[in-house]
Amino acid sequence: MSDTDLVLERILEVPIDLVWTAYTDPEHIKKWWAPRPYETPEVSIDWRPGGVFHFVMTGPDSFREDSAGCVLEVVPKERLVWTTALGPEYRPNDFSGKEGCEGFPMTVVITFADVGNGKTAYKAVALHCNAADRETHEKMGFHDGWGTVAEQLEEVARSLG
Repeated sequence: MSDTDLVLERILEVPIDLVWTAYTDPEHIKKWWAPRPYETPEVSIDWRPGGVFHFVMTGPDSFREDSAGCVLEVVPKERLVWTTALGPEYRPNDFSGKEGCEGFPMTVVITFADVGNGKTAYKAVALHCNAADRETHEKMGFHDGWGTVAEQLEEVARSLG
């Protein structure tokens, strides 16, 4: 871990198979990706190294964020790594003139572990290139927002059982 990382850890009260399905299926992702009342009406993901991920989040006051990035690593039911620094096929993204989470690059490492009794350890680590980007992301509500999203992920995963 680095001082430029933000970390969220939770034990989800749902088996890992269901958590994995909820996390990787675009139709399920639409239901939990954005903290309510925000929504994610568009999701497109090619879960392979070099594959594209694309999300559109919408919300109150005409909020709209259109984010795209690149999948770096997929280890089924263990680990997903993606970045906004790169686009499809590892092409660098352009951040000029962008704001919010679109305004800085980050790499996200998501890990899953079966901890028994139908529970899953979930960990999200957002890696930033400098302290200023980390601080911006934290002030935007990383812990509250990503915590809410983890709860929504758990809710959607539970509904699959």
